[in-house]
Amino acid sequence: MRLVRNLLLFALMLLAGISLAAPRGGLRVERAWARATPPMATVAAAYLVVINDSGTPDRLLRIDSAIAQSVEMHQSYNEGGMMRMRPIEGGAVVPAHGQLSFAPGGNHLMLIGPAHPLVAGETFEATLVFERAGPRKVRFEVRGMDGDAPMHMH
Repeated sequence: MRLVRNLLLFALMLLAGISLAAPRGGLRVERAWARATPPMATVAAAYLVVINDSGTPDRLLRIDSAIAQSVEMHQSYNEGGMMRMRPIEGGAVVPAHGQLSFAPGGNHLMLIGPAHPLVAGETFEATLVFERAGPRKVRFEVRGMDGDAPMHMH
């Protein structure tokens, strides 16, 4: 009897460990990168794609990073032939079985008050905070001002 109880307890602990190790919320973050900045830049732009493999929508609430004083989600739009941008209020929805894209010319992440110039080839970390999936750490690659990945010399 005691052996059966111990085996059941072991199996439950094993299953709990598996569920903790599994990705929360079915979200993946891909293609996280930021543009290099000139030395005195007061803002920088960053981009990524959030892919939701689950059947439940989620919402990106905020982005935290030591690379800047704050990180805002911005929406680009055309007004009278001029491109403008405004903050995305209340977070950005990641649809079920869909994706949320932050890309050049569209929605983007605005790094307000960078701690230092962003240099091509460097990386920095940020934490994306989702309504359902919770916090996710992401590493951004800094690319040249034209958006190309830095060249590696061998």
